Amino acid sequence: MKRIPILFYFLFLTVLAAKSQTTVPVQYQQLVSKLTEQNPVNKPQKIESPNRLLEFAKSMLGIRYRTASSSPSRGFDCSGFVNYVFSNFGFKVPRSSREFATSGEPKKLEDAKIGDVILFTGTNSRSRTPGHVGIIYSIHGDEVKFIHSSSGNAKGVTISSLNEGFYKKRFLKVVSIL
Repeated sequence: MKRIPILFYFLFLTVLAAKSQTTVPVQYQQLVSKLTEQNPVNKPQKIESPNRLLEFAKSMLGIRYRTASSSPSRGFDCSGFVNYVFSNFGFKVPRSSREFATSGEPKKLEDAKIGDVILFTGTNSRSRTPGHVGIIYSIHGDEVKFIHSSSGNAKGVTISSLNEGFYKKRFLKVVSIL
């Protein structure tokens, strides 16, 4: 009979201890809130020039292609690579090439700048649906180079020219994220 009150007392202390561990003092809540507002990870970093973004992207040259992946350790598909690069600088960007078509600020190819996102059709150039994406790496006269993760001959993160292969026929548009 003495066991039941002891059991209830023990249960009461356990509940009381658990509640005290989940109750956060107001001062602590305010401090965490203030730090969260100031934390640059939650906000896009202001990029004075896209060079930092492109240097980061270039550091991943040679990472293999992998369907439906956005991890440098496993490999990248095209949109996974672009997503990973921009996310590293705090930008929330789409994860699929189709979603990139409706994000950012659309631009004409003539108005493109380095750091802009370039969109292409998939492997079927007759279908005008976005299926490939990259980041404009350099512009010299009429030659536009872009960094992307290719499933083609390069098989991974590489830099290609808009003039090579069938990219010119597959070109859809440019969007600015920065």
